[in-house]
Formats: sequence, C-alpha cells, structure tokens
Amino acid sequence: MTPPQTADQLRSAFIDYFVGKGHADVASASLIPHDPTILFTVAGMVPFKPYFVGDEVPPYSRAVSSQKCARAGGKHNDLDDVGRTKRHLVFFEMLGNFSFGDYFKKEIIPWSWELTTETFGLDGDRLWITVHDSDDEAEAIWHEEVGVPMNRIQRLGDKDNFWQMGDTGPCGPCSEIHIDRGPAFGPDGGPLGDPHGDRFMEFWNLVFMQFNQSADGSRTALPKPSIDTGLGLERMLCLLQGVDSVWETNLMQPLIDQACSLTGRRYIAGDYDDRDSFSMRVLAEHARSSAMLVSDGVFPSNEGRGYVLRRIIRRAVRYAYLLGTEHLVMPTLVDTAVSVMGNAYPDVAKNRDFIVGVLTREEERFRQTLKTGLSILEDELSSHTDTLPGTTAFLLHDTYGFPLELTEEIAAERGVKIATAEFDSEMKSQRERAKAGRKGAAADSDRVDGYREVLDQFGTTEFVGYTSDESSGRVLAVLAVAGESDDETVEVFLDRTPFYAESGGQVGDTGTISTVAPDGTVGELQVLDTTFALPGLRRHVARVVSGTVAVGAAATARIDVTRRDAIRRNHTATHILHHALRVVLGEHVKQAGSLVGPDRLRFDFSHYAAVTPEEVNRIEQIANSETLANSPARAFETTKDEATALGAIAFFGDKYGDVVRVLEVGSSIELCGGTHVRAAGDIGAIKVIGESSIGSNLRRIEATTGENTVRLMQREGAAIAEVARLVGASSDDLVDGVQRRLDEIKALTDELKIVRGKLAAGRASEIAATGTDGRVVARVDDLSPADLRDLAIAVRQQPGVDIVVLGGISDSGGASLVAAVRPADGRVASDMIKEAAKAVGGGGGGKGDIVAAGGKNPGGIDEALAIAQAAATASK
Repeated sequence: MTPPQTADQLRSAFIDYFVGKGHADVASASLIPHDPTILFTVAGMVPFKPYFVGDEVPPYSRAVSSQKCARAGGKHNDLDDVGRTKRHLVFFEMLGNFSFGDYFKKEIIPWSWELTTETFGLDGDRLWITVHDSDDEAEAIWHEEVGVPMNRIQRLGDKDNFWQMGDTGPCGPCSEIHIDRGPAFGPDGGPLGDPHGDRFMEFWNLVFMQFNQSADGSRTALPKPSIDTGLGLERMLCLLQGVDSVWETNLMQPLIDQACSLTGRRYIAGDYDDRDSFSMRVLAEHARSSAMLVSDGVFPSNEGRGYVLRRIIRRAVRYAYLLGTEHLVMPTLVDTAVSVMGNAYPDVAKNRDFIVGVLTREEERFRQTLKTGLSILEDELSSHTDTLPGTTAFLLHDTYGFPLELTEEIAAERGVKIATAEFDSEMKSQRERAKAGRKGAAADSDRVDGYREVLDQFGTTEFVGYTSDESSGRVLAVLAVAGESDDETVEVFLDRTPFYAESGGQVGDTGTISTVAPDGTVGELQVLDTTFALPGLRRHVARVVSGTVAVGAAATARIDVTRRDAIRRNHTATHILHHALRVVLGEHVKQAGSLVGPDRLRFDFSHYAAVTPEEVNRIEQIANSETLANSPARAFETTKDEATALGAIAFFGDKYGDVVRVLEVGSSIELCGGTHVRAAGDIGAIKVIGESSIGSNLRRIEATTGENTVRLMQREGAAIAEVARLVGASSDDLVDGVQRRLDEIKALTDELKIVRGKLAAGRASEIAATGTDGRVVARVDDLSPADLRDLAIAVRQQPGVDIVVLGGISDSGGASLVAAVRPADGRVASDMIKEAAKAVGGGGGGKGDIVAAGGKNPGGIDEALAIAQAAATASK
C-alpha cells in the first residue's frame, strides 16, 4: 500500500481505516463551539464533550473525524508562536477516533500501530512510546501484544501523560507515539530526554478516559471507560512528505509562495532567524486561519472571538506593511488558502467571494490606522529603550485607534515594556472627560429616534463645505457613540458645518471643533469622521480632547484642509478616469463603486476582461491630457431632467432628488455631490497604480494624484537610478544595460560550467582510485546536485569503474546522492541509492544508468553512503 502523500489522502486514509473498524464518520464541527467556556474548537474531542461527561447520549458507540481546530486567545493560545517554530499554527486539523464506553486500550493500541506502520508506512523501528508512570496495562499491551521493545517504551508523569477535562470530571492516563527523526535533531535517549520533541516528535496521543475526578481530587473508576485520540494532520503530513516543518508541506507551501510573490521577498526554509522568512510564515498561516474562521461565521469585531480574528488579520497585515508592501495582501492570500482548503471543506470554496470581501475590508481599514500609528510608535521606541510611557500607548489608542495589544507586541520585539498603570490612568481620565463632554445631551435608548428628534427640532445641517473650510455655528446635540461602552467618543451635531459627510465614495472629513459655552466653558474636539446620521443630518464623530462640550455652545468647525485638498484632487480625478475608461474600453463601462480618500482613489467598473498594460497607458494619457489642459471644474445645481439632457452620467452610491449637483470638467460631465478642485490642473499627474478583478465582469483600478504621484515617481526614479548604477548604465540605456549584464552572467556561467567540468575530470581519477573491485562510493561536499552528477559521470568513465555512488551536503545545505552504472552492464542505478535515500529523509531515483536523490537530512549522509556501499558490493 502506498502511504498517503497529500492532506486529502491522509484524511481519507485515517477515516477509512476506522470506518472499517465500525466507526461512524462524523463531519467536522464548526470552529465556533457550543461550549461557552472556550472561544474556538481547540481539539477533536470538543464536539463530543457532552457524550464524555454524560450530558447527552451518543448516537453511536464509536466515531472518527477530521476536526477543524483553532488555538488563539484564552487558555489555548498559539498565536504569538506562529512563524517562530516549526509546528505552531492557529488553524490546524485534528484526526481522531473516539469510543464512548465501547472499546478500550486493548483495541486502540494495536490499531494505532497498524495504521501508523502499515497504512502510513512509518518505520516501526523508529517509533518510541510513552505511557503514564502508573499505566502498567498500556505498557504491557505495547510490549507483549504489539512487540515494541521495552527500551523504546518510557514512562512519564502527570504533566506529559495524564489528561483531564477540568478540575472535575472524566480523566485518565494517555500514551503517545513518537518518531525518532535522527541524530541531526538532537541526542539519543528517547522522549524522556527531549522535552521539546525536536528529535523524538510526538504525533499521536491516545487518551484513556478511565477515571472520574471529584472536587477533592480523588479518582474513582468509570463504569464504561472511553477513548479519545488526537493525531495532528499537519504534523503527520510533515513525516509523510519527508519535510522538516509544517511550512514545507503542500498545505502551506502554496501560501508561502504567494506571500513571496506579493511582497517580493524570498523564503528560506528552515531559517527561523531570517526576518523575511518569519513574515512569510505569518502571512501564510494567518491567511489560512482567517479564511477558515470567516467561513465558519467569525467576523472581525472588538470583542470575543471576533477580536481574536481581528488580531490575526492585523498581525498579518502589519508584517506585510513593515515589508513595504503597499497593496492589499489578504485578498490574494485568502483566495489561495480557499483553493488549498476548498476540496476538503466545500463550504469554504462556496463562500470564497464573501470571505475575500470581509478580509479585504478589514485590511483596508487597518492599513490607514497602521500608517499613522507605526510612524509615531517608531519615533517613540527610538527614544525609549526600556519602558514606553503609558501616555504614548494611550495617544496611539485614543487618537489613532492603534490597539494596545499591537503596541505591546511591537514594543516586546524591541525588548521594551509598556507602563500599563499609566495607560490605565489615562483611560480612566478619558472616560471622565467623555462623560463630561456629553453634558446636556438627551439620552435615548433608540438611536434613530434620538437622531430624528434632533432633525425634527433643528432641521437638516447647513453644509458650507463647497466654498468654505471653516465655519461658525452652534452645538445642537452631543450623543454617545453607538457601541462605545467606555465613553471614549461622542457624536456632535451642529447647525452649520464645512465637514463633508461620507457619501458617493468620498470619505468623510476630519478636523477640529472648538466650542465656547454661554458660561465661558471651552471645549476642544478632534473630529475623526463625518457621516450622515439621517438624510441631511450630518454627524461628527469626535473625541473630546480637552474641556467640556455643551449643548448650545458656540462652535468653530475647521476641516483638515491638507487632507481635503488631497481628497478633492482624487475625487475629480475619479471623474476624469471614468471618462478615459469609456473612451478606451467602450461605452459599456459603468461605475460600480468607488473609494476616494486622501492617499489614493479606487474605482470599480463593469468590464468583461482585464485591462491590458497598453490600455492602461492609453487611459493615463487621456486623463493627464485633461489635467494639462487645465479646464475649469464647474459644479452647479440643476434639475435632474436638465442634467440628463446635458449627458450627465450618474455616479454610483449617490441618491438624487429633483435638484441635482453636476460636475463638468474637461470632457467629463457627471452627477456628483462631492468636493472638487477648481480646475483640472490642480489635480497634478494621475498615475494608475493597480488594476484587478473584483468579481465576475467587474474590474478595479487604483490611482494616485498630486503629491502622492510625485512621491511615487520619486521612489520609482530612485529605484531606476540605483539599478542603472548597479549595472553600470545610464537611465536611458537601462534596459540594454541590464540585458548586457544578463548576457555577461550567462557567458560567465557557461565558462564556469566548462571549468567545473575540467575540475571534475581532474578529480574523477583521484576519486576512482579510492574504489574497490570497480565499485566507487565516496563523499563529496559543497557541490550543486548538477555538478555532483557530472562528477559521477566523469568517475564512471575512468578505467575499471563499474558502479559509482557519490553523496554529500550540497552547496545549498541539502543532502544529495548520485548513482551511475555502466549502461551495458544491465544494472539499474536506482538500486544503488533507493534505500540510502531514506537515511537523508528524502527520495528520488528513476530508471536508467544514472539517477539522483535528495533529502532534508544532511546528517544522514554517512549512513546513506554506508547503505549504498552495501548495495554496490552486493550488486553482481
């Protein structure tokens, strides 16, 4: 029987084996458990807990499952270890078989051995067993019935080999199966001397639930002992695929490859000190975990399991951001994760678009927070090498929405602690300020009724932001922000405001509001966002920075002009790009959504194919010809019928009444209620920085304008200049210069190959002389697999040589083996190294007179050559 080599094959092999033993095949339960004491399903037995504790009668006496599990947050938390070790994951799969008062040790111990050695194909001579130090019965079964030598059975105490569900309830000893991975992973001595499991890796835990523990700690025998086993799918896959860690399995490698592609960084397998490789592992794992959690109904939030998911997503995004990756990474990574996991879990594939949408929105929101918060935190950490003031952590949290946990994690990486007592004090003071800031506000349990009361009493907000950046007004109401139980933020309503409320794809304005009450009390607010509470009623979401903000106070509202100017440029550019898209791609193009922020613009549109680079260039040319023409941007109000007669195009997301606002700039004329530049030339250069698909027949382009485009061009110009310097060419001659260098490299490589061939021929006679009876087996290190192959051929050509086996540690650090035989002798080269390859943890071979093999265990080279020597000697 061929051992399983993929995750799908492994799941099937495990389940099929136990179904053949009369087990019910139970589908994986959700990652959201029914058990209120845990955040996630943390083990395979969690769905069966009611049966084990006696709360429910099981519908079957024995079961088998492949259970989705997640360990992050709460008691079971592997989140911070992900990427730092070979085996820690947030999401993993647990293969398990269960007996509810049916069979016990006498059955499961031989079954586990049979499945491990015969179905999975692991070498029984490399397996070690641990049992509880009181479990004579299990030890006897392993030795007397299975045949495991006593020197490979070890006893451990409660910490390692006793399992209990809690302080009371079912419990019992357990027995674990370990595999000896060889001396390259540590000293001999079995699991007892290897607490971290580096050499003697545990992969299957058999729990024998045979006692009931009382509150006083006493234990009595259960009338019907039960079985609960757990075999980590990813860990077993490592063994079956002959790799050193979960990251090199075919479950994780596609995600790591995708992370490298997105970030432009390389991954070095097995290097746990390399920062880039660590980041690639985090991105890969967290994309998979996030996809599986969202598919099961966990959504990013500020509490419970939703908060844990948010931490997972933000951890991944932070590492991508720190690597300089400006574009979104989660959508593509999650799409890859869905492709990897979708076959085993069809619901994940079915929910693909939904999962990608949820995680895309979360990343977009967090990137803006990161941009500001990280800049401030880096400056502070450079001047505080021991303890970061709590006031700084509070500023990041309070003003910029930077989570305290993230500040703590980044600081910990630098060995810096947080003055949490100071942070807590600042939080308490802020709550008191926010509470005072709502003085005079009418509390209403129904928020919509509260908004309507403001609207009915004062009417709609007068918006003066089309012409003014600052205005005077009056505070009409101050309400608590929905969902903010800690009173950190308030909603302020003014009779007049220059703040644009988010609509039509344009983000809301930020800025400040200063107030003076009739009694002279002053207040200062930082406006974080502006939205519509009800149609026509603008809501300023703000934090009280100082003083008290009272109803009836005079208010001076000032928008962040620099930010608004950037938004103006991007919004007008969106209209110009829409026009250019229709010219280049066709009149069928319609806007399907947009996001206009200060840093960039995003424009979604209907189109049936990807936009080619040539089309993108043409779109940019048309758009920039409009800005160079510097046509006036004329915004005016008219009736909807008149606007339609003028050919104005409606913009996605806006609602229109009988009177509409029209923007006419250059060749574009569209309905729009947003804020815009005075003339097209104010936009500056428009640069398309991305084009992608967001769904069936839907495309998205992203672009920059003004100063953001200048900065982008400066970065690209600097990169071009640096590349030109490195290849010794001018910027104008860069392509030819790079090609020349590539040609030189190729020529040198060819020349090096010739030299190596000559050197190999020179070494060949020396190596051939070490042989006996025409059989040459030798160790040669520091050659590439290709060079080792050439050397083997050269040795074979020496007089009197019939069989050649060369092996060594390659120039990349792996193990390489090559066997060559004379073509006319009838021997098969693979016979010389087939068994030897196992000693280096790999495989290879093939048919013919020369074959090669490789492995991940270079420490096994000498053993492999000894095996090959025996095979060569035995060959006739």
